[in-house]
Amino acid sequence: MATIKDIATSAGVSPATVSRILNNDTTLNVSPETRQKVLDTAHALNYKKKSRASSKSVYTLGIVQWFSPQQEMEDNYYLLIRQGIEDFCMQNCIHVIRTYKADVNYMDALKNVDALICVGKFSKDEISRFRTITSSIIFLDMPVDDATVSTITLDFANAMATGLDYLTALGHTRIGFLGGREYLADGKLFPDARKALFTDYCKAHGLDYEPYIMEESFTIESGYRMMNWMLKLDTLPTAIIASSDPVAIGALRALAAKGIRVPDDISLMGFDDTSLSAFTAPPLTTIHAPAYDMGNFGANIVFNILKNQPATAMKIQLPCRLVERQSCRKL
Repeated sequence: MATIKDIATSAGVSPATVSRILNNDTTLNVSPETRQKVLDTAHALNYKKKSRASSKSVYTLGIVQWFSPQQEMEDNYYLLIRQGIEDFCMQNCIHVIRTYKADVNYMDALKNVDALICVGKFSKDEISRFRTITSSIIFLDMPVDDATVSTITLDFANAMATGLDYLTALGHTRIGFLGGREYLADGKLFPDARKALFTDYCKAHGLDYEPYIMEESFTIESGYRMMNWMLKLDTLPTAIIASSDPVAIGALRALAAKGIRVPDDISLMGFDDTSLSAFTAPPLTTIHAPAYDMGNFGANIVFNILKNQPATAMKIQLPCRLVERQSCRKL
């Protein structure tokens, strides 16, 4: 059986440092890289420590992301979720195995994990396969219609109402929507709740919206294309709400290319509050989605599921808030 001394020798640090890291000593001043190296080494050597609560001191958490690494870097919403997960794991001495659906044989990498966090959109077949790996599992950013499965999602209903209340309070009654389509592994379209909520709100408040709904994908390029399609209409909306900040940034670029000023000629609102949204010209008014918190809370919850095995699953919705910048104006 591996010892603390074995880990120290392999990791190139002192036994005292290993002991303090494995016991989550928050007063220890070491780099995140050193801390992760010790955790990785302990996992690789199958280090175990006897305790009252558990015979295992280093748990292994698997993260599976439906985005590719390239997509994750282009849209940091999912990157922030993963960072929230990994920060919690580092603080609590949990070893992490990170995978992407784009990886070859990604399921094989997860077969020995103690717990699993699934980030993104997955088919019923994929959900079933994940649940054969471990019962300590949570899905982030996807509702799962199963009372035994824990999930954390965003409160889209209040988010869309907040954004549209803001625009209507500014006097806008002709509002457009730029959305995206997402498909599961089985080819089925995953419905975007934001579009349905937008439509319901507009109907209930007598807004002019039907000619101004466009959908493609959640990328800057799609936002650019959809905005150019909308610009071909005889009459433009006075305000547009995009389903993600990348879509809004693409729309902003298309408007600028045509000499249409934001917000003087048209108001534009994003969704997510990604890092770029504060640095566009003008800075985007957007709906802040607590992506980092979703990841951090998700890791905390699945860790407690792992330790305590509660009988009741949790269905959590996180609130979003409006971030008012300079891309919307009063009529």
